[in-house]
Amino acid sequence: MKEKEIGYVSNYFSKLSVAAVEITDKTVSIGDNLHFKGHTTDFEVTVDSIQIEHESVTEAKKGNSIGLKVPEKVRTKDKVYKIIED
Repeated sequence: MKEKEIGYVSNYFSKLSVAAVEITDKTVSIGDNLHFKGHTTDFEVTVDSIQIEHESVTEAKKGNSIGLKVPEKVRTKDKVYKIIED
């Protein structure tokens, strides 16, 4: 499996377990597998919902700022990678 950096965490809302992610490359769709990586962060998650400005969408592209539900705490500037199946 390969990984492609697609963005970074810009904020984290702990009460909601939601990461605000800035998409800097490619697209993110429901069903994609993402890898969050930082100094103390290292986990994978399958995208089951994406929100842009509190509206649910099925895909986000470069330039979008999205909200993603995450199972663990993330930190500002953590990198987000899309896992690409070979």
